[in-house]
Amino acid sequence: MSPNINSNKMFFYFILIFSTLITISSNSWLGCWIGLEINLLSFIPLISKHKNLLSSEAALKYFLTQAIASINFLFSILIKMILLKNFEINNFIAIMINSSMLMKMGSAPFHFWFPNIIEGLSWFNCFILMTWQKISPMIILSYYMNNNFLMMIMILNAIIGILGGINQTSLRKLMAFSSINNLGWMLATLMISENLWMFYLILYSFLISILCFTFNLLNTYFINQLFIFNMNSMIKISLLINFMSLGGLPPFLGFFPKWITINFLIMNNFYFISFIFVMMSLIMLFFYIRIIYSSIMFNYLKLKWFKFYMKNNSMSLINFFSMISLLGMIISTFFFM
Repeated sequence: MSPNINSNKMFFYFILIFSTLITISSNSWLGCWIGLEINLLSFIPLISKHKNLLSSEAALKYFLTQAIASINFLFSILIKMILLKNFEINNFIAIMINSSMLMKMGSAPFHFWFPNIIEGLSWFNCFILMTWQKISPMIILSYYMNNNFLMMIMILNAIIGILGGINQTSLRKLMAFSSINNLGWMLATLMISENLWMFYLILYSFLISILCFTFNLLNTYFINQLFIFNMNSMIKISLLINFMSLGGLPPFLGFFPKWITINFLIMNNFYFISFIFVMMSLIMLFFYIRIIYSSIMFNYLKLKWFKFYMKNNSMSLINFFSMISLLGMIISTFFFM
């Protein structure tokens, strides 16, 4: 999954990490805004490539959507500073700030840019956009949230993430809608506790990284590429384990944070949200199983010019992480008994 590293890319990756740290450690709204802008300007050179029109288009779309969200955020904090004594307008300001952060994350109903942009990125940049780029907006969201508004957004995320993913043939778009669905869970964890949100994000990042790493090694971007006859059967089993884990099926590792989240939601009497989350997870598991079932049962005869090579150390790494994904829930249960 590692890109071709050069000094320019290393510089921008450093700025990307540094800008997130600026945002989450800032003690003023303006400092948060500056961190978000640095983050935007460091990510655009990483996703744009001169010889690839799709990535250039993705960079332009990303810039425009993030700029609109930043303007909205700046406008909101300026109104908040000017009308600080007027408490009646606080609810409106909270919704404005929340909306701009949700747009930055690619959350429903501001998600329209997210799958289109991911379609033009490499797997490594997809991984960054689905995980690291969500940290800053989430932290800002936790400072000033409107609970009723966020509950509605959580349900929308869970439903739209499923509806968008059902008829997808592109793996990147499928991962994007899966990310939108998981964003609903993350918002729920953020409302409960920041520690629980961090735990969910770390485990989700781990599961997404395995899949992105595998797809990058296989140079796979569409579902029908998983049907190839001479693909190693261990890779297909590994994909089965990781898809099931990402869907939240017990006893895989991905079930663990979802189990804790549902437990907390039920303890706080959010029965309807818990029901929606569980039902949507079942539908998500259905189309993950459909992909894996097809890839195992269907076989395209290989063409003579098609050669499929994979380094042994890469394969063993995938198998090792898949084993963690498979046994993680069992091990963690012993820890928490």
